[in-house]
Amino acid sequence: MSIKRFLSGIILFPIFAIILIFGNKYLVDIFISIVALMSLHEFYKAFNKKANLIQWPGYITAILISFIHVIPGEYVLPSITLIILINILLLFIVLVASGMKKNIKDIAISLFGTCYIVFFLMFAPLIRDSMENGRILIWYVFFIAWGTDIFAYVIGKNWGKHKFTEISPNKSIEGCIAGVIGAALLSIIFTAVCNNIWYVNFNYTYILIISIFLSIISQIGDLAASSVKRYCEIKDYSNLIPGHGGLLDRIDSVIFILPFAYFLLSII
Repeated sequence: MSIKRFLSGIILFPIFAIILIFGNKYLVDIFISIVALMSLHEFYKAFNKKANLIQWPGYITAILISFIHVIPGEYVLPSITLIILINILLLFIVLVASGMKKNIKDIAISLFGTCYIVFFLMFAPLIRDSMENGRILIWYVFFIAWGTDIFAYVIGKNWGKHKFTEISPNKSIEGCIAGVIGAALLSIIFTAVCNNIWYVNFNYTYILIISIFLSIISQIGDLAASSVKRYCEIKDYSNLIPGHGGLLDRIDSVIFILPFAYFLLSII
């Protein structure tokens, strides 16, 4: 399984990196939209036996990511708020029109999937193309999320003795602490590289503090995804990526920190 994980990463990461580094903002919007559609599909499929979901508003919203940079910058966040309100309205219309075939749990889970996956992912293109040094900062977000995962996994697997939560029995307190420390160390290295190679002027202290917050949020996001899978009685969202599970399994912690990263990094 570890060989499958390695080979999958070797194949997929360059594709992912090329699009984010060299793609124009419209290509990135389309790419993130496709990721949102695929991830949302995995999420909805996980609840097949638990709820009768209303899926089409979520899919339409995911497609709208493709047009996020068509909207003038000052109207993007108000537009996202409006789309959330329209989603809620549409779901309640379907609920009322269904004649009791849908219930509040169905629309609650449907809306949760849209907010958790689609709206959170919308902040990826916003960070990359709407912020100063965005092409650098979007990688900072990925490094913090994945760095947290790697440090937590390695330390937890080899030295973890105190279980953290029943939601994810393999996670340990030692691993969680190591994830935060690892993210902090990576942030210092990242800041040094950026300041000395790309001649930006990131503040070490501020980036370090943000990294600690984002690392904690990343782990909460990972545990939240685990709790969803336990509720749905599945191990992975799908088997799309050999050794990794589904696409949502691979990016769940990244998704969770994107909006928080956007607002924290916007005041650098």
